[in-house]
Amino acid sequence: MPVTEGSVAIITGASRGIGLAIAQRLVRDGWRVCLTARNPEPLAAAVESVGGKELAIGVAGKADDPAHQDEAVSRTVVEFGRLDLLVNNAGINPVYGPLLGQDPAAVRKVFEVNVFAVLDWVRRACAAGLAETGGSIVNVASVGGLAPAPGLGAYAVSKAALIHLTRQLAAELAPKVRVNAVAPAVVRTQFARALYEGREDEVSSRYPLGRLGVPDDVAGAVAFLASADAAWVTGQTIVLDGGLTQTAHL
Repeated sequence: MPVTEGSVAIITGASRGIGLAIAQRLVRDGWRVCLTARNPEPLAAAVESVGGKELAIGVAGKADDPAHQDEAVSRTVVEFGRLDLLVNNAGINPVYGPLLGQDPAAVRKVFEVNVFAVLDWVRRACAAGLAETGGSIVNVASVGGLAPAPGLGAYAVSKAALIHLTRQLAAELAPKVRVNAVAPAVVRTQFARALYEGREDEVSSRYPLGRLGVPDDVAGAVAFLASADAAWVTGQTIVLDGGLTQTAHL
């Protein structure tokens, strides 16, 4: 579906970092946006930062809560009259270490948020009109979903599942809805801070382009996938890694 000015997006996990950068980029491109996040205060600040209530609304709640999903989708349609894009950015990574050493309940929670909630958001977006009028879905995966990731097994396996879910939904929702993903390496965000803090120069030296990612790197790719320039692109995962996966093990 060609994107026209005034198109409307929902971005989950958008009070900071990658999600907020995506919202800011889409608003600059003429979109109106619904931002979601768990905590109301930073979410309200994020809404103001992208242009306030004329351009954005915020709906606070947990990404895997069905009631929150219903509220976000219904408020978006009521406030803006349409829904053209769903960006599934919310994700968690609360466990570290070998998979067999993790609390099974914690591993299940990773999948609830990173995979099953994505499917629930897509189901609700399609029911709200996306499946009939057409549009786009972009899932934020990770390079961790492309190969084993030491210490990050639960997160990596969930992102591998998300990448395949992207392909499956692309096949099932065509031709009306395009479904794609982005797979970033380490991006300078609070979420990924433990992966580089105190040793950023060392970590950056592993990347052929010599630096870590920044949220705008991901936002630009998402904006492309949501645009008319990507009208013949579906089922794809764009790797955003500064060349890392071409030269090194993840």
